[in-house]
Amino acid sequence: MSSSSSIYDHFLFFRESLDDYHDRREKLIKASRDITNISKKTIFLLHRLSLEAKDASARISASKAGLKKLHEVQKMYADMKDDLVGDQFWRYQRQVSPGLQEYIEALSFAHFLENGKLVTYEQVQATLCGADGVAYFPLTISDYLLGVSDLTGELMRFAISGFGRPGGRSRALETCNFVRNCKSDFERFTPYVWGLHKKQAVTAQSLAKIEDAAYTAVVRTSEFDLPPEMLDDIVNQTVSSYNHNDRKIERGDDNGEEFNEPYR
Repeated sequence: MSSSSSIYDHFLFFRESLDDYHDRREKLIKASRDITNISKKTIFLLHRLSLEAKDASARISASKAGLKKLHEVQKMYADMKDDLVGDQFWRYQRQVSPGLQEYIEALSFAHFLENGKLVTYEQVQATLCGADGVAYFPLTISDYLLGVSDLTGELMRFAISGFGRPGGRSRALETCNFVRNCKSDFERFTPYVWGLHKKQAVTAQSLAKIEDAAYTAVVRTSEFDLPPEMLDDIVNQTVSSYNHNDRKIERGDDNGEEFNEPYR
């Protein structure tokens, strides 16, 4: 009788453990989807405000508006920390990773608009810490690299959308060089980070689009002795097809997210 009772107690323990695992997993999946949604909205906000910006100070204001919205995500991660203590983080990393990468993409875009640089690993980890400086969970190198790799798609849209605006051609050339450097620097990590080589392929496509548009801008500028306003109009008409095609592409299809296996 005692043996049967012991076996029964063990099965009760297993049932409770499995129920706790699945409940926690579903909770983290829902939170990660909400984080992805907020991060995407932040990226759209940054695009809209940066397109309307006429100078560097306006772009900094746009960046600050995006960072303010990302505070919602940081609060959500603070609420998730109790479910990701110790080894629990590694157990549920696959559920946390998709939303985390989208958050890093939005954060890196806001950082680029303000500083013109790539956000560092330490800066990202600092946003995922409490007031006491203790991290909610460890930021993996792979999540960081995959998140910032997605930034190149947003920079392609940022560069091409701003071509017809004052100073847009010079900013596009600077952005082109930045994306080229990112592709070159990330290439060395592709053998060590799963999925990075596929995102590198998408980065190459984004870089080619910026280079084509920049080439068009430089050639048209050298061909015509026209006022800057008319040149901006010519370049804007020439590259408008890029914007038109990009609007037809869903956000996730252009940054390599189809290569992820989210929330499994």
